[in-house]
Amino acid sequence: MLYDQDRLEGLSLKQDGWKYDAYRQFVMKLSDSTYLFPCIPATIGFKRGHFRYAFISEPRSDQAASELARLLEIFGEEARNFGKYTSLVLFCETPKKLADSYTVEKYREVFWRLLLKVRALDKKDWPEHLPADPHDPVWEYCFGKEQYFMYCATPAHRLRQSRYFPYFMLAITPRWVLVEFNSSGEAAVHMKSKIRERILRYDAVGIHSDLNTYGNEDNFEWKQYFLGDDSAPSPSRCPFADYYLNKN
Repeated sequence: MLYDQDRLEGLSLKQDGWKYDAYRQFVMKLSDSTYLFPCIPATIGFKRGHFRYAFISEPRSDQAASELARLLEIFGEEARNFGKYTSLVLFCETPKKLADSYTVEKYREVFWRLLLKVRALDKKDWPEHLPADPHDPVWEYCFGKEQYFMYCATPAHRLRQSRYFPYFMLAITPRWVLVEFNSSGEAAVHMKSKIRERILRYDAVGIHSDLNTYGNEDNFEWKQYFLGDDSAPSPSRCPFADYYLNKN
């Protein structure tokens, strides 16, 4: 089920437990007026109520993959009605044992395994215009023939607070949202500069070297989906490469 912010305001700690807590934590992170969240378009989408939210099962489970696949089907069909800053924000049930024991690298494995499972459940073929090889700089994650930028935050991130969240969380943004944002020319360039300034104040480590711009020859979107908690580059091989090879 997709929720808008009005429906989520009706959640209660007694009845909804972790779901209530996850949403409240998200609200505090995005609305903090002192410790400004770096992604300015995300804060705008939140304030305007363009986001849609969902809760899914523990991210290592097959059930979580099935739930996410269904949510992406719904979101893909309806997203253009939600506003030009929309994203699908997904909170995953994250047992305390998982939150306390998993490292950033283990969460990276969970993230990619989940995306691979979801991709296998897609009822539509990969878009004809888009390379299926993630090592092509134009590649991007797709579902239902829609292109999406994936953002993952975990309980294990500490230095990179822009990627920290007490629950395993995904924010999924349609490519058309980002295209529209970048169409503003100088305003978009100025905002990107402001975002980088905020990252330097928000995180205890510098701007990650993998952050880049879609379409650049030296850019690989998949590397930006899940950033490490330090400045080390992302792995050189994308987990989706094996999926690509099996399909060709």
